[in-house]
Amino acid sequence: MSTKIGLKEAISIGIGGMVGGGIFAVLGLAVALANGGTPVSFLIAGLIAFITSYSYVKLSLSYPDRGGTVKFINQGFGVGVFSGGINNLLWVSYIIMLALYASAFGSYAPNLFQITSDKIIDSHIYATVIVILATAINYYSISVVGKIESYAVVIKLVILLAFVGFGLYGLFGNPHLEQLSPEHWESPFKLLTAGMVIFVAYEGFELIANAAPDIKNPKVNIPRAYYWSVIFVICLYIVIAAITVGSLEFSQIASAQDYVLAEAAKPMLGKIGFTVITIAALISTFSAINASLYGGSRVNYEIAEDDELPKEFTRKLWNQPIGLGITAVATIVLVNTLKLESISTAGSVGFLLIFAVVNVTGYKLSHDIGAKKSIPLLGALFCFIAMVALLVQHFSVSPSDVYIALGIISSCFVMEYFYKKIEPKK
Repeated sequence: MSTKIGLKEAISIGIGGMVGGGIFAVLGLAVALANGGTPVSFLIAGLIAFITSYSYVKLSLSYPDRGGTVKFINQGFGVGVFSGGINNLLWVSYIIMLALYASAFGSYAPNLFQITSDKIIDSHIYATVIVILATAINYYSISVVGKIESYAVVIKLVILLAFVGFGLYGLFGNPHLEQLSPEHWESPFKLLTAGMVIFVAYEGFELIANAAPDIKNPKVNIPRAYYWSVIFVICLYIVIAAITVGSLEFSQIASAQDYVLAEAAKPMLGKIGFTVITIAALISTFSAINASLYGGSRVNYEIAEDDELPKEFTRKLWNQPIGLGITAVATIVLVNTLKLESISTAGSVGFLLIFAVVNVTGYKLSHDIGAKKSIPLLGALFCFIAMVALLVQHFSVSPSDVYIALGIISSCFVMEYFYKKIEPKK
């Protein structure tokens, strides 16, 4: 039986990676930052992802490997402190994304069933329990993880597309539609930084790189998988953002920031719509946690195999990499100590830096991979400028979030530096 992946499956990996818990977690945050210009912020973030996908296409075709981003960075910079630090950041960024998804699950779940009289306590309980459950499933069977993903992608896309259909039908004539007019937009700089805070909603397209060795007719299907999945998600996010801003008053969006997509379904479909979108959010975030736990543990394993982390990380516990348990524990700690905005900012800064480095790799190896130098260079500049803009703007609002993000990045390089100093010489 063939284990090769067709174009539809490859596109599903990209779409499933992006439309995970991200849109449910960060939509309310995006509106709080960009107001009526939220669709523009999603477009800006999507364009940076789209330009970066060019480097991923060329690198995936030239160096197909299940290590994906880890292998690309090592190919461009060799195995050393810099590449090890960036790859460690990739692993940590998976943990940050897991915390973001778990936080979203915890925000939506109490709307269906409250455990205590305090929603905040409930949120932490649900976030912790769902990570433990997903970890248990990963230890039990990877095939079950795959089956959950395949069903979840279909369910969440059907529900979101239904939301779009009903939303567009009910949008025209809605009294809040004027909130989308430019007079309600934030400044161009704030639209950019809002787009960067929510950039985490796009990072999942890089999962296609891990599947590159298994894709049929790679010269045709790998470019199509990357480009079509990113374009589809850009359009989906812009429309969802427009419907949300056009359906609810800004004050309503602010009060329901953590579960705003469900709230946006109320004007169209009432309590039933609220419940259906809440269920979609729970399915999406659960499947994203499931897949990201597996992906994070694999990244940790690949880094250790490349001797950028201690070889102890290649050991297995209950037939799974030991990094699975470590990733789960770190996620639980993070989701119970940081606010949603801090998590999202740290995740976006991490992935913007990682994607900047992947673009630099595409630029450095452009002759070998048959790439136009200008596009990876443009991608690197955009990622770097966007990252700096996000840090500068956020420092004036919440310096602690910037310190957290920079502290995480610094610790990844410090950890790698000391590991390289103490590892036995070969």
